[in-house]
Amino acid sequence: MKSEAVQTIGTRGSPLALAQAHMTAKALADATGLGEDRFPLDIIKTTGDLIQDRALSESGGKGLFTKEIDEAQLSGRVDIAVHSGKDLPTVLPEGLVVAGYLPRADVRDVFIGHGGLLLQSLPAGARVGTASLRRQAQLLRAFPKLRVELIRGNVQTRLGKVESGEYAGTLLALAGLTRLGLADRATQILDIDAYLPAVAQGAIALVTRKGDEAASRHVASIGDEATRIAVSAERAFLHELDGSCRTPIAGHATLDAGSITLRVLVMSPDGKRSFEDSRSAPADDAVALGAALGQEIKAKLPPGFFDTGH
Repeated sequence: MKSEAVQTIGTRGSPLALAQAHMTAKALADATGLGEDRFPLDIIKTTGDLIQDRALSESGGKGLFTKEIDEAQLSGRVDIAVHSGKDLPTVLPEGLVVAGYLPRADVRDVFIGHGGLLLQSLPAGARVGTASLRRQAQLLRAFPKLRVELIRGNVQTRLGKVESGEYAGTLLALAGLTRLGLADRATQILDIDAYLPAVAQGAIALVTRKGDEAASRHVASIGDEATRIAVSAERAFLHELDGSCRTPIAGHATLDAGSITLRVLVMSPDGKRSFEDSRSAPADDAVALGAALGQEIKAKLPPGFFDTGH
């Protein structure tokens, strides 16, 4: 049996995923006083990494980035899985739990324009690439004359397609760029009121097996409580809507002096219809707040809204 002092970290192999896994390994090593060699990485290729020719919404949604890592974890191959919070389904496979989150980074989106172009400077018909239906909807709401098209690949691939002029620009998460040391590539940081982020954007989720005391103890030593509370509210909202990559959904919670405020948004992919709300509650009621807002928004949606996007 593997010594509990050795905790294998499961991760995808993209540069951003590896950066986040190394951040986790270093945090664990620092918190426990053990060397990083006690937290080796196991790089696992997921179905989502293999699909590059179509939107994930057409292929099964968020679970495509976690399925193979989940299987490796349940088999005992890895002990702690590191995921981008926004890629994590709201319901995990039986036997797995979100044990904690690293401190959340800046949640805002950024625009990277070809040759330093700003969003408001783009001409009608300019081709902007994104793999996110949420970003597509928000862009089209603000700039309905843009051509918003699918762009896949890791962050560096997408930046390359903008640099070459294949796209006039793209939208990415500031947190991911920062973790890759590429924040200076952002042409503009987008206002959070106009571009409400994805649920759990900027958060790194750490998943363990249910009942794995060693892994849970290690994660508890580096977990950030404020991030856990905020993301729990956002994920509870998303869960009520059964949200996935198929639906433009945004949500962002903030904490202040024992209170939590949650802003939420659901849109049609063309950006023409939106349903939004904001509510505050005691921080201890974060999950209940998210669930209540999800139920209220869901009740306002026209029949078939999630099926057709209209």
